[in-house]
Amino acid sequence: MSALICGSMAYDTIMVFHDKFKNHILPEKVHMLSVSFLVPTMRREFGGCAGNIAYNLKLLGEEPQIMATVGHDFEPYARWLDCYKISRKYIRTLDHQFTGQAYITTDEDDNQITAFHPGAMSFSHENSVPTDAKISIGIVSPDGKEGMQQHAKQFADLKIPFIFDPGQGMPMFDGAELLALIEQATWLTLNDYEAELMQERTGLDLSQLAQKVEALIVTRGGDGSTIYTQGKEINIPAASVTNLADPTGCGDAHRAGLLYGLMNKLDWEVTGRIASLMGAIKIESQGTQNHTFTLNSFKERYQAAFGSTF
Repeated sequence: MSALICGSMAYDTIMVFHDKFKNHILPEKVHMLSVSFLVPTMRREFGGCAGNIAYNLKLLGEEPQIMATVGHDFEPYARWLDCYKISRKYIRTLDHQFTGQAYITTDEDDNQITAFHPGAMSFSHENSVPTDAKISIGIVSPDGKEGMQQHAKQFADLKIPFIFDPGQGMPMFDGAELLALIEQATWLTLNDYEAELMQERTGLDLSQLAQKVEALIVTRGGDGSTIYTQGKEINIPAASVTNLADPTGCGDAHRAGLLYGLMNKLDWEVTGRIASLMGAIKIESQGTQNHTFTLNSFKERYQAAFGSTF
């Protein structure tokens, strides 16, 4: 079985301002803002939803296929994927564009100022879901708007089950557009904030949204997650963590856990716990693709966390 991961590929440049933004921004002057922050700490990470999901799914022993558009500066990321033997077959390089870029400045209160350049991501609609790749499952995660809509329709037309993961791409869509995507999807996953926004935009509550898919998964950070399926609510506990290092990318790790459970036909209680543990492991490391484990060590930690095996 192979999973097609549709979504963004990006470089994350993360800078740390060793002070607080509020000490340097005058509220009465925000209409004419001109500030500069000294950021002596900086790191560059490989990111993007598709890259993060694929990296985590590969750690679990599966063979993800990334479908994305990238720019002329993608070579360092390509070498990283090759190092982990993650396929680049469906990644298209656009020579006239940059790969997506996120520039994130964080202060001592964990406030963030982010600038995001979509670059090649805006041309994701130039890719099409392959018909000859023996794809058994897919995910539509944040990407260019037209690409997300096109890939959802292609999955549906090919009768390939897929997860709709609107994530930070949700503001691009109005209520009718979101409902159209949901009605094509097999599963829907949201965090608690996205769930509130989804309800506001569509006019449907969670139980009504859940009726449109086989399962609706809502993550709640340290409070675990809830899976709405077949008229039931399954509460999944959060896995314990040893060190809260960096929450960036935890949602993508969780999505990889969902895909793993679905690909291996595990029940929702087990699938939800695998996804929960994936998020816990990720939060213990800086960056979105710097954690690592073997499947055996993952199963051992799963048993320690939940008192059972899979």
